[in-house]
Amino acid sequence: MTGSERLLTDVLPTLALGAAGAFLFWLIGFPAAVLTGPAAIVSVATLLGFRSSLPDRLRDTVFIVIGVSIGSTVTPEVVATALAWPASLAVLSVTLVLVLVTVKAALMRGFGYDRLTAMLAATPGHLSFVLGISADLNADVARVALVQTVRVLLLTLLVPVLISAWGAVGTAYLPDYGLISAPAAAIVFALALALGLVFKRLRFPAPLLLGAMAVSGVGHGSGLTPGALPPWLTAAAFVAMGCLIGTRFRGLGRAGLLGAFVAGTAATLIACAVAAVGAILTAELIGLPPAALLLAFAPGGVEVMAALAVETGLEPAFVAAHHVFRLVILTVIVPVFLARARVP
Repeated sequence: MTGSERLLTDVLPTLALGAAGAFLFWLIGFPAAVLTGPAAIVSVATLLGFRSSLPDRLRDTVFIVIGVSIGSTVTPEVVATALAWPASLAVLSVTLVLVLVTVKAALMRGFGYDRLTAMLAATPGHLSFVLGISADLNADVARVALVQTVRVLLLTLLVPVLISAWGAVGTAYLPDYGLISAPAAAIVFALALALGLVFKRLRFPAPLLLGAMAVSGVGHGSGLTPGALPPWLTAAAFVAMGCLIGTRFRGLGRAGLLGAFVAGTAATLIACAVAAVGAILTAELIGLPPAALLLAFAPGGVEVMAALAVETGLEPAFVAAHHVFRLVILTVIVPVFLARARVP
């Protein structure tokens, strides 16, 4: 089959399915619809025999766009807030390590996951990063995607209910930097590609994603390249990422789907319990509302937690700083854990 034939018979139909899935999940209010919708629809289609496929160059482009998008959350306000609360960030770091260790052990001993898959599935957040690495390594991407999707879904459903029951309302708000300028975006993408290629030569996992995150994080955190990417670009990248996840579901049966759902529920409850203990201790330590700490320490769902913090005025800069810091810490420690967990 030629490249043009594959484009017409496999690639374009896969992207069309993904876009339809994103729209459907957006209509029903599903969390992270532009990622979970395409992943769900393309996964089901793949399980039913559909020839889903995406070219490597599109995958690499998607990794760079998502990396730049993640890095753009590192604003000067977030950096300043993070520097002002070192004790809270220290406790958060400890809870992240505890979540990784306990959930990984639970998935290996209770559900029979191999070390690599358990490590990726146990990661408390950084969904795009984790799935990008899973696609690059010899992990069970289907299981990782399902466990991580269940985590995002449960967090999205449970945390708003808890905050509402608490009746907590704050008064602080974050500034809006608007869209990144075209010259700044061109510089960020060029440097992101260059650093990503360096990381690839050094055999880093998901090198283009990591390189883009690093360049974008430095540029936005320093205030040199303020502003977010256009929503249509990030949405398109997440749709393609969801499609990529769906292409990895060949050969997974119903038993595997049910088992991954149960594993995802157990992993989320364990992670939430550890994070809640850390949040309560930190609230007593620094004197901020427990509701704000719960949002800051939630093991994932960064978009939902940030939106809740902004909507309620519950220290949004504080919450955003902790979630960005969580992503940074996971970016550093996950490859270290993977180096130990990777099967020879």
